[in-house]
Amino acid sequence: IHKEVYDWFDIAFDHFGRTSEPQQKEVCQALFTSIHANGYTFEQTIDQLYSPALEKFLADRYVVGTCPKCKYNDARGDQCDSCGALLNPTELINPKCKMSGATPVLKSTTHIFLDLPKVEGRLREYVSKTSAAGGWSDNCLSTTNAWLKKGLQPRCITRDLKWGVPVPLKGFEHKVFYVWFDAPVGYISMTKAYSEEHWKEWWQHPLGRGALLEGAPAKLNFDYVEFMGKDNVPFHTVMFPACLLGANPEPWTLMNKISVTEYLNYEDGKFSKSRGVGVFGTDARDTKIISSVWRFYLLSVRPESEDSQFRWPDLQARLNNELLANVGNFCLRALKFTDARFEGKVPKFTGKGQKEIAEFGADAKVEIDTYVKNMDNMRLREGL
Repeated sequence: IHKEVYDWFDIAFDHFGRTSEPQQKEVCQALFTSIHANGYTFEQTIDQLYSPALEKFLADRYVVGTCPKCKYNDARGDQCDSCGALLNPTELINPKCKMSGATPVLKSTTHIFLDLPKVEGRLREYVSKTSAAGGWSDNCLSTTNAWLKKGLQPRCITRDLKWGVPVPLKGFEHKVFYVWFDAPVGYISMTKAYSEEHWKEWWQHPLGRGALLEGAPAKLNFDYVEFMGKDNVPFHTVMFPACLLGANPEPWTLMNKISVTEYLNYEDGKFSKSRGVGVFGTDARDTKIISSVWRFYLLSVRPESEDSQFRWPDLQARLNNELLANVGNFCLRALKFTDARFEGKVPKFTGKGQKEIAEFGADAKVEIDTYVKNMDNMRLREGL
């Protein structure tokens, strides 16, 4: 379904993969094995929410309750949609099982933790150097630095579930990796699925980390850029790079540029896939409004510096008053003029008007340079 929507939006991929591909299990387990062998994990027995009715531990998103931070009464077990705080299910006030509605009970279970304090020093160095060189956005830095300011705490990276990548460790055969340990590995595994022969040339490039952390004079001939909403920042600027740093001495390529948006809200509320609030890819396609209109509108309201709103009347107004009235009218006039005056063909240049052409070129260059600078700095709305 996602692939059909991307095709409709004219979005192309070298490889469109998923984390259920066999390469995901290979890469995820190998990465964990390296981290574990290097001493960046430990075992700990904790209490987790368990459903007696379903006879299983509940995945984070199958628990809802009141947020302990902002008191929003419909927070999920992993995150609050209202204040954006990352949560553990046991922190929720009055937790309920989303499937049965019953109150779950606490039950002891042993899990593997990522020892973030052990890698904190190298992670701070990475964040400091990379954010300055890569021009990380303010909202990305504020979220990342908030985690670092408090001092990193160990994070549980396993779950008592049947679906997911199995943990390759004796005594943990019936556990899988937590989605936020597993999911970013998909960037690597999908590259491997795309090219079994060459994936390491990119992901284990000898300068992928060294150029930033060891003062190597050579420069990477590529950028590793991530785009995301602000609620996913800690997993990509703290958790995932910490895992790759913990896999030392393998020289994993680390992200150097990142574009983080604020929230795009729906009318006067929040988008929520789980609650069916908002307009999603299949909905956009089914409106029969062509995809270029959607791309234009979504870029025009891209929440680059503050939250913005998706509003149906606004979509209509921007289509009629900006895309059609300005861009469309400009194109139509140019085509009509060419058709009426030059029989539909652009005439050959006669050499006249050199001064005017030079002035026009100078004016155009200012606009083009501004556009290129905005796009290079991932300010897509400003670029539009």
